[in-house]
Amino acid sequence: MSALPTVAIIGRPNVGKSTLVNRILGRREAIVEERPGVTRDRNELDAEWLGREFTLIDTGGWMADEDGDELDAKVSRQSEKAIAEADVVLFVVDASVGATADDQLVADLIRRVEDKPVFLVANKVDNEKQQHLIWDLLTLGVGDPHPVSALHGVGTADMLDEIVAVLPEVEIVEEEEDPDRIFGVSIVGRPNVGKSTLFNRLIGQDRAVVHDRPGTTRDSIDTVIETDGGPLRFIDTAGMRRKAKVDEETEYYSLVRALRAVDKSDVALLVIDATVGVTAQDQRLAERVDASGCPIVILLNKWELLDADGRTEAMTSVERKLHFMGESPVLRISALTGKSVDKLWPALEESITNYSTRIPTRKVNQVIRAAQVAQAAPEGGRVLYATQGATDPPTFTLFANKELPRTYLRYLERSLREAFELGNTPIKLRVRRR
Repeated sequence: MSALPTVAIIGRPNVGKSTLVNRILGRREAIVEERPGVTRDRNELDAEWLGREFTLIDTGGWMADEDGDELDAKVSRQSEKAIAEADVVLFVVDASVGATADDQLVADLIRRVEDKPVFLVANKVDNEKQQHLIWDLLTLGVGDPHPVSALHGVGTADMLDEIVAVLPEVEIVEEEEDPDRIFGVSIVGRPNVGKSTLFNRLIGQDRAVVHDRPGTTRDSIDTVIETDGGPLRFIDTAGMRRKAKVDEETEYYSLVRALRAVDKSDVALLVIDATVGVTAQDQRLAERVDASGCPIVILLNKWELLDADGRTEAMTSVERKLHFMGESPVLRISALTGKSVDKLWPALEESITNYSTRIPTRKVNQVIRAAQVAQAAPEGGRVLYATQGATDPPTFTLFANKELPRTYLRYLERSLREAFELGNTPIKLRVRRR
């Protein structure tokens, strides 16, 4: 299918943009909290109204350069990119406050873009008694206000009717490959280890907001890029903290979405700050990602900052504290300079190939028989027949004459992994008694 038309939601901080996003989507996707600056990245989401599909772009609050810090400036640049790229712009203002000086600056920015429909969204008009508040917004000079209450849903349906009426028509072309088969690669790690810098390096553009402040990424954002091995969906997740440290609602939802992104991924990139080494939090995170059932590639980031002794210490910490991750490759990279990042592509290709591999039943049974000859199961247990029932990850069904101990199943799993060179790909074994 060709690219969908895009609708960008723009406005200064804390006017209800993310609440409007959730209202349009019909679910809680964007993180909402009653303080400015919660949304920082440009987040693209698929939406639909009256049978028309479009991409909704949720942006962080735009601020004048003199009013914010370096991070605020980067967030504002993302908003400006969204305005330039969108087919339709929703300019959200707080009708209960009226037109502010910052609203006027955003309006000036929007007026520079020609031949693009702009909807002035007067948010927080909860009832008819507040309708008069919208007329003050005419001073912004971007058209008639559309009174809505994103929180309660008042007026949003009428506004969406008008929006889809002006969306450009796109020619629908069926793709040869099922889009659901695009492999997802999540980038996970503690806060401030360089995940967003790596994300931007991999996709080749400034998509995520990068700043040396922990917790910059609040939502999980993703993009599909073409590689030599086919399309890949990269997912940049919020930094994962220990639950005991998640003391605010926003971080809780960021954690939930990051874990959900991992569960939906086909491969996970575990980013570790090499200058710190593997921490107890890294260990717990690795265990959680490992339990999701997808192959993992360990990335020691900021490698360029270490001397010889520091590099030895970093590798020792991986061997000692992440030994349970077995065959997971360990790459030493610099997301900031790009050094050795190119080594990630063959590692990903191998992981994806193994993850989706399918092995003929004849060969599966040959390996199982050889393993049983080399080491028989205790108490007369025996696998009579085996077959691979699924991929992503490789899943094998073993028909046995009785229950098999966990230790023996791990032995069979290791035998299959070594025989078919499945590397760091998880293997699932299902035992059925015959």
